[in-house]
Amino acid sequence: MLKGIIGRKVGMTQIFSEEGERIGVTVVEAGPCKVTQKKTEEKDGYSALQLGFREKKKQRVNKALQEHFQKSGGTVYYHLQEFRVREIDQYEVGQDISVGIFKVGELVNVSGKSKGKGFAGMIKRHHARGGAASHGSMFHRAPGSIGASSFPSRVFKGKKLPGHMGNRRVTLRNLQIVGIDEAKNILVLKGAIPGANNGILTINGDSRQSDGAVA
Repeated sequence: MLKGIIGRKVGMTQIFSEEGERIGVTVVEAGPCKVTQKKTEEKDGYSALQLGFREKKKQRVNKALQEHFQKSGGTVYYHLQEFRVREIDQYEVGQDISVGIFKVGELVNVSGKSKGKGFAGMIKRHHARGGAASHGSMFHRAPGSIGASSFPSRVFKGKKLPGHMGNRRVTLRNLQIVGIDEAKNILVLKGAIPGANNGILTINGDSRQSDGAVA
């Protein structure tokens, strides 16, 4: 059974449990997605469904993509994502996938692109301690010594140093679904998820609960 969908981060808010506990949640517009392609073991070497999310004008894609989308009804989409499924015969090209595949209380894995922070130093990027802040210390936010001298006379690969921070794919696992609104295609997840508002997300059902593999 397919346990995956493409969504858009709407923003964060808060709800209250029956016990009066305040819970921070993230609202996601999940789907509806269209099955634009089926991939099978015989033809492609693996079983997967390609889903399309967010419609756009036909003239904004080239002829090759227009022909590709023609097989699923002719509507073209901004975002495509594959989801592995075992029982591929249960689905047809052109079928709609909605938030109805999930249920409240289920755990999901959410992947998205984190916010880009540009070039950052050791303290901001890797939470380094830094030096003394007192007057005259001459060592405040610098990285300090980064390698040995006589041996091996080089800096080891993977050393945490200043550089580009953020703007990378991040996956948070086992986030709980606390609310579903099928009429508005809304999924409410407990806690924060990667990326800025309007960022595109991939939501996968926890592999321990379903047979759907992550993309």
